[in-house]
Amino acid sequence: MTLIDKTAQSQTQSLEFEFDLKHAPEKVWRALTDPVLLKEWLLPAIDLKLQQGAAFTLKTQPYPGWDGTVNCRFVEIEEHRKLSYTWVVGDMELDTVVTFTLTPTAAGTRLTLVQSGFKPGQERAFGGARYGWKMMGDKLVDMLGRIQ
Repeated sequence: MTLIDKTAQSQTQSLEFEFDLKHAPEKVWRALTDPVLLKEWLLPAIDLKLQQGAAFTLKTQPYPGWDGTVNCRFVEIEEHRKLSYTWVVGDMELDTVVTFTLTPTAAGTRLTLVQSGFKPGQERAFGGARYGWKMMGDKLVDMLGRIQ
């Protein structure tokens, strides 16, 4: 697995990561959409229905400066290819969009993750998101190696 942080150092509008995974797009898709698997690498998902426009919540324990809740709504769903949803954290006034793009490769799948919509003055949230996606990306890679 190779993780490449494609985020420009001076940029504060969006984060972009690429993962070269040794797994088929169908398996990676399942990791992005199955609530049982999401709980292992991302956050526990509540009321997740894979439908355009459907709202769901990602919820974990509160941390200093964050109540542990992310409100989401599916923006775009292209099975095994693209998944996009809003990522709204009210107590941080963070209203962004997370997009996963899956591209088949000879070795498996290139997964591109983009979180866009950070506003000026949200450098702390931007830095926290960058750290969080790196940590959760490692968990995703580990989990994909364990599941069938």
